[in-house]
Amino acid sequence: MFDAHVHIIDPRFPLIENEGYLPEPYVIDDYRKRMAHFDVRGGAVVSASFQGVDQTYLKAALAALGPDWVGVTRLDLDATDDEILELNRAGVRALRFNLKRAAADITEMTLQALRAHELAGWHVELYIDGQMLASLQPVISKLPALSIDHLGMSEEGLPYLLDLVDRGARVKATGFGRVEMDVAETLRRIHTVNPGALMFGSDLPGTRAGRPFEERDVDLISQVVGSDIHAVLEDNAREFYRLPAVRRPEPEPLPRAENPTIPIPRNQLPGADDHTRPLPIID
Repeated sequence: MFDAHVHIIDPRFPLIENEGYLPEPYVIDDYRKRMAHFDVRGGAVVSASFQGVDQTYLKAALAALGPDWVGVTRLDLDATDDEILELNRAGVRALRFNLKRAAADITEMTLQALRAHELAGWHVELYIDGQMLASLQPVISKLPALSIDHLGMSEEGLPYLLDLVDRGARVKATGFGRVEMDVAETLRRIHTVNPGALMFGSDLPGTRAGRPFEERDVDLISQVVGSDIHAVLEDNAREFYRLPAVRRPEPEPLPRAENPTIPIPRNQLPGADDHTRPLPIID
């Protein structure tokens, strides 16, 4: 499993109250205990609004988690090329723009996204209500690589989301307790348009969500995507974050009998006896 959406809230590093909210700590050990019965081999640590543009917590988390983990960060619009390249060396692979909880200069964000992609190959991740996607189409269309958080949040935005998926955007199958939609039907429609689009994430610890991640969320994804479950739980995200693919053992073939058929003499066939006669030939 590759968990494409995790928040690490480490009280050793700066936190900023956002809309009157300050989260409880949720450190790496908390995450590992919560996901202990899943085979989590990597993931993405995502910077949230209450972490501002602090990079110290993110660098520390990625160093502790290991090389199969990447970072998704927020930057000051005047961040330098050297700062972007330094973060890339630390394992950061994407910019996150939070258009759900904060006002933003979309034009400046787009220019920053294009610069980060040119410098380091980063993509953009949008936390946005899907209803806003239509008005942002002229800007979004300029982004070379894009993913949308939490299934786009709302039923009303689904047509615009599906249009982006058809043009190559990825969608995080995360935050089922945040959204206002039929989750199973939304997963099905996204997967039908592009089986490579969905990327699983736990969204732990689920700050401000109606409910946090539950094991049944994985069961639901499995029911919808069927045999593509490995792609949604791991492979799609690894490819998008430019990590090596996981090699899985090929299923062992069923053993073959040395003599799959046993010849039976005609006189031993059921019903064969001395009185058996061939059927007459009819002209």
